[in-house]
Amino acid sequence: MRFLVTIAKWLFILCLPVLLVTASIGWLANSLWLYQHGFEKYQVGITTGLTDSELEKTAIGLISYFNSGEEYISLTVIKDNQPLVLFNEREVIHLKDVKGLIRLDYWVLLGTTIYAVGYVVGRLFWNRRDYRRLAWALVGGGSLTLGLILALGLWALVDFDQLLLQFHLLSFANEFWQLDPTHDYLIMLIPRGFLYDATLICAGATAAGAVILGGVGGGYLWFARRKK
Repeated sequence: MRFLVTIAKWLFILCLPVLLVTASIGWLANSLWLYQHGFEKYQVGITTGLTDSELEKTAIGLISYFNSGEEYISLTVIKDNQPLVLFNEREVIHLKDVKGLIRLDYWVLLGTTIYAVGYVVGRLFWNRRDYRRLAWALVGGGSLTLGLILALGLWALVDFDQLLLQFHLLSFANEFWQLDPTHDYLIMLIPRGFLYDATLICAGATAAGAVILGGVGGGYLWFARRKK
């Protein structure tokens, strides 16, 4: 029994970084603010020739597509007073692949959340006074998350292009992600700098979650020690 309890604790610690990362990715994938910030910062309106209202329409369309049951995206905007089908066939296929990754993120988030909540409830139900072990697990999970985020952040700061390349090579089985910034609207909308900022924001949000969880566990341990 003790062996199973130990395995369950370590699974809980290991699932916390995954839970926090997938939660951050899910939040960013649905963040209209992120798109608006990136469009303004990188002057996407000038690059694409689209007005602010059409850019907002595009961002809302992408978010809706990622959460819809549609297999392929079909998004029409107005450019120079003329309707324009925004994405070509190559971009449409790539966005389908991106949608698959986002759906996978949702499922992993759901699974890790269920396990984490189940572990906490089960741990407290099994021994209502065993808060100390749970607190150490939170500290361990938070610390592991911060270590991983620090490594990822350093990689992004040192060589973001290589990080981005490895992510695409690992995530996509085709080459439709290789787009032309002078021709394909998708990469005009989401340039390298946009992705760099999104990565740092994701890392920051994940780190903040790790600090909160680790702080809860560490705070309990500190107060428990003070009471002795």
